[in-house]
Amino acid sequence: MEFAAEEGKSFSSDSHTLLLPALSIGNVGQLAIDLLISSLRATKVGYLDEPSVLPCVGNDAFAPVPQGDLSLSLEAYESAMHGLALIQQRSPIIKGMMVSFARNMAEFIHSIGKKHVLVLSSLDSGRRKQIDASSDLQIYYVSSVSDDGSNPDCENLGWKKLDEYDSSQRRWKYLDSLAGGVSPADEELLIDEEELTESDYYASMPFSALFSCLKVLAIAEFTTWVHFWLDK
Repeated sequence: MEFAAEEGKSFSSDSHTLLLPALSIGNVGQLAIDLLISSLRATKVGYLDEPSVLPCVGNDAFAPVPQGDLSLSLEAYESAMHGLALIQQRSPIIKGMMVSFARNMAEFIHSIGKKHVLVLSSLDSGRRKQIDASSDLQIYYVSSVSDDGSNPDCENLGWKKLDEYDSSQRRWKYLDSLAGGVSPADEELLIDEEELTESDYYASMPFSALFSCLKVLAIAEFTTWVHFWLDK
């Protein structure tokens, strides 16, 4: 992954937190990042060139009247006032290259020295009803702070840990092995897609590889995977 900075721009050392989307149902993560970029008046810092991401190009995504500034597949923004850096992804990852993308993104995040990473994603609300039919809570999380995925700071915000997360579950162990650059030798970790069970669901999501890479490679002090539930 290569970074091309805008002329005279760079990431501030005072922006310790990075937010980025995970491509998922309803593009909720991407829409949330667009909203943050616009409402925080974040400035574009540069572009990322990643071979595992399909190329795309469009007109200015934020100006009321487009000025001809290009929007590309991966862009980096920053709101120094709020201590936030943001990455926007506008096109999908090439099939079969998710782990490669995740490792490259993790290494880039390490190179710019971000301490806290939040990955924004979305899931089918039908899953939420199976978890707790009496709850209207729309935000769940999984964090790298502890082995069980819990984080007191997230709990203080009123978010609830995704109870189905189990780092010892075979699919998560498989992803952790790949994130560490090791092909799992244990045949029990090698999973045929047709054999996936209910417990494999969350770890089988494409963006789970990004969470595993950030966690296993210890890129930041903590990485939090935030889920917004979406009604179809």
